[in-house]
Amino acid sequence: MSDQSPPPGWTPRDPDTPPEGPPTRPQTPGAGRTPGTAQKPGRQARRKRTGWRRALPTWRMLLGGFLLVVLLLIGALVAGYLLVDIPPANSAATAQSNVYLYSDGSQLAHDGEVNRVNIPLSQIPRTVQEAVLAAEDRDFHSERAVDPKAMVRAAWNTATGKGTQSGSTITQQYVKNYYLGQEQTIKRKVKEFFIAIKLGREKSKNYILEGYLNTSYFGRNAYGIQAAAQAYYGKDAADLTTAEGAYLATLLNSPSSFDVVSHPQSRPRALARWNYVLDGMVKKNWLPAAERATTQFPEPGKVRAAAGLSGQRGYLVEAIKDYIVEHKILDDKTLAEGGYRITTTIDRRRQNAFAEAVDAQMVRKLDPEKRKADRVVRAGGVSIDPATGKVVAMYGGIDYTKQYVNNATRHDYQVASTFKPFVFAAAVENDSRTQDGRRITPSTIYNGDNKRPVVGGRIRFAPENEGQVSYGNITANTATDLSVNAVYAQMAVDVGTAKVKDTAIALGIPADTPNFPPVPAMALGTLQASVLDMTQAYATLADHGRRTPYTFLEKITKGGDTIGLPERTPTQAVSREAADTTTSMLVSVVDNGTGTAALAAGRPAAGKTGTGELDRSAWFAAYTPDLVTVVAMMGQDPDTGALESLYNALGESRIGGGGYPARIWAAYTKNALEGSDPVDFDLELQPGAAQPPPSPPDRTGRPEEPPGEDTPNPPERPTRPGRPTWPDGGRDNGGQDNGGQDNGGRENGGQDNGGRDNGGQENGGQDNGGQNQGGQNNGGQTQGGQTGGGATQGARGGTTQGTTGTTGTTGGQGANGGAADGTRPPSAFLE
Repeated sequence: MSDQSPPPGWTPRDPDTPPEGPPTRPQTPGAGRTPGTAQKPGRQARRKRTGWRRALPTWRMLLGGFLLVVLLLIGALVAGYLLVDIPPANSAATAQSNVYLYSDGSQLAHDGEVNRVNIPLSQIPRTVQEAVLAAEDRDFHSERAVDPKAMVRAAWNTATGKGTQSGSTITQQYVKNYYLGQEQTIKRKVKEFFIAIKLGREKSKNYILEGYLNTSYFGRNAYGIQAAAQAYYGKDAADLTTAEGAYLATLLNSPSSFDVVSHPQSRPRALARWNYVLDGMVKKNWLPAAERATTQFPEPGKVRAAAGLSGQRGYLVEAIKDYIVEHKILDDKTLAEGGYRITTTIDRRRQNAFAEAVDAQMVRKLDPEKRKADRVVRAGGVSIDPATGKVVAMYGGIDYTKQYVNNATRHDYQVASTFKPFVFAAAVENDSRTQDGRRITPSTIYNGDNKRPVVGGRIRFAPENEGQVSYGNITANTATDLSVNAVYAQMAVDVGTAKVKDTAIALGIPADTPNFPPVPAMALGTLQASVLDMTQAYATLADHGRRTPYTFLEKITKGGDTIGLPERTPTQAVSREAADTTTSMLVSVVDNGTGTAALAAGRPAAGKTGTGELDRSAWFAAYTPDLVTVVAMMGQDPDTGALESLYNALGESRIGGGGYPARIWAAYTKNALEGSDPVDFDLELQPGAAQPPPSPPDRTGRPEEPPGEDTPNPPERPTRPGRPTWPDGGRDNGGQDNGGQDNGGRENGGQDNGGRDNGGQENGGQDNGGQNQGGQNNGGQTQGGQTGGGATQGARGGTTQGTTGTTGTTGGQGANGGAADGTRPPSAFLE
């Protein structure tokens, strides 16, 4: 058997020769392949990459990587959407001020550090909304909640330090303002992205736009469109024009720079932006081209100081807050949350008139650097419309930022003799009678001697009259004119101190007023009612005994909702006869007594003066038929807060209610009622109230004493060590003027030369010409007594024949001639 021949081209190997390398693959086609297999047509052998190419990813790797990133991104978005919730609003975004408005709707003040008042979208004009969209996001209504390109651009610029850039949608800006904050960080951008997406899915476009307009900053410390409208144009957002809305929309881009008032150099840029906004409105068919062509740039108002709490505003806001809380309209916490729009009863013109009156009549005359006593002077006042009970003006102090205590509402000063009308009103209301059974009317005779012991009381009480003056027997009307303490202390006991207190409470004095026990001293005004409380009580007298509870509020709203206010149903506190008869007495005080300074108002007026213990306060409470106002001056150490006397303040030895307080009242009332016709009082008096005193004079030159009461001897000429004396003895140069009330009344011929000394009790009175020549006959009862100034005019020294000098020159004692040597105080200083 022969060997098989090798295939062609194959070189046989010598078995004795070792292999030197790998066997060489046959080069012939099909060599080395498995028999029966064939190479597929067109298929090339895969080549292995070598060198640097081996470091590059293949396209399969790139595709796989891209798909993985996409999957991770989608997973992150899904996870972010699920994990990031819409958070509660940040405190800065929800912080609002309460806005307080005058009765005419103009802004009085706002409280809180953030000047923002949220309003519903329905109160923002459509063109103003569109102006904002034209400036910030013209496709707002059609676009999605986020703009990914702008987000990436803004995040990249922030991360690379190229400055901040927005480009966000209105939804994103709202999320930043309302939910997050203004910090420029990647973390905040990521949160903003997810919250915006979720918010866009869950809330309407109108909801988002409303929130954006209420949270955006417009400059001038104005947050939100409502605050901006007030700051730049002094009006509510609802009243903005298209041009004004376009300017406010312009400010959103750069609030400080585009304020053409604060930065006039930026005016060209601001105008360019304003035109851009209007042109955008035209492009979106929100504004007709014809209207655009005629639209003029709306010049914003001057930059105004923030309507904070300086001046009178703080006093008003605090008083209104107290009223809201005390009447349980809102509690402290709810009110502090802010956002309330509070329309008050304060009349802007009258409020300004009140402040101007105090400033002109008192503040400008203070000189604390030269007069130490001027440092302690304070003032407070309240004015009420008696028909409605609305507080129309209030003066709380020189400036809330300098004197924080509201002098109109504090309760630490005695009201003094301004309380006396309540005693008389109680007498008429209760048909009260004197100790000997005489009905109490304006004509009822009382003994007005100084330190006369009160009869019928359980407590021994012998009050001093102002200046320790003894008046003898005088009518209740005259005792009111001259504010005689002895008469009113006795009257309070005659009526019953408990009844007097009940009447005062019915008129409007709070039952829990400090130092208000039912004792005879209450007639002198020892209680510590506020100026506001006293104004309420006098308003009841002015409205014929009908009490309408006072109020500071017209309306309170928040977010379109109206807060309910308490009912203020008027009640008849005292009878009309009691109130009107008291008013008739107070008219006499202004016409003839201690309140004559009020005549400068040029109106029929009724009022009462008062001077507190140790002269720490001086009051004037008065009213016309249509306006009630109480003014008080008070003394308080500015360093320690201690109550101080007003001695030597404003360069005067004493401050009385008939002086500065009455002059402030007159100046304010004249301006407050300017433009209206004077109105007379329409009074219905108690029977017998208008009759003259029935008692004829007796042999001593005094009215006849009431039965059953002893007539005390006239006191010696009183002296008061350490207390100021009254210049020249009376008011001017002879009484009120120059004799009786003109010549010979109180001073040169009344108290001094023709009163008790030269023509009264001594030289021409009881001795040389008193009861006979100059007493009862020539200058006593006949010529200067009852007719010329005796029982009828009491202590005033004569009005009929006193004007010729008869009364004062030749006689008069007790009620006829007044007191001795300069101790009879002028009317401005009487209680």
